Amino acid sequence: MSERDVDAKLVARVQAGDKAAFDLLVLKYQRKILRLLSRMLRDQSEIEDVMQEAFIKAYRALPQFRGDSAFYTWLYRIAINTARNWMASQSRRPSSPSLHQSEDGETFDEIDNLTDNNTPESLLASREIAESVNESIQALPAELRTAIVLREIEGLSYEEIAQAMGCPIGTVRSRIFRAREAIATKLRPMIDHQGDRRW
Repeated sequence: MSERDVDAKLVARVQAGDKAAFDLLVLKYQRKILRLLSRMLRDQSEIEDVMQEAFIKAYRALPQFRGDSAFYTWLYRIAINTARNWMASQSRRPSSPSLHQSEDGETFDEIDNLTDNNTPESLLASREIAESVNESIQALPAELRTAIVLREIEGLSYEEIAQAMGCPIGTVRSRIFRAREAIATKLRPMIDHQGDRRW
């Protein structure tokens, strides 16, 4: 049974009045939603408030969920829209969470673990690149940042991202391309400089 099938059964149970089934969906997706929101919002209390609000909205809207898209895609869309509304109501711009703020540690600083040559210089270079990637992502406009996070960190397909963001797949491809270009432009001088060094 696929994940989508499991979710569909849980959704059907919720729609039939089984509140415990929704708790299972919350447990299954809260870390992913938390990770997504941590890329969009300022501090932990905001993230938790928006996550709670998103799950409440999802619960209230679940009777109308028809299953045209995967449940998690639908849930991501609710979370993204809830975060946007929150930012608009707070008149705040999204800001960058600290590099190590993510509960899962799923930021681009895992590059440290990929280096074969663990000299202090190579570790420093890897950390600098990881920080630049994270800063580049946070500096992107919200639409580009959301698209690249959903693709590269959450692993969603282009179709799933289009559903989650409520836009055509061509727009998703364009946003991801532009986000990658912006990140590469920021990293290129660093990588060229790193390549000139002799360890």
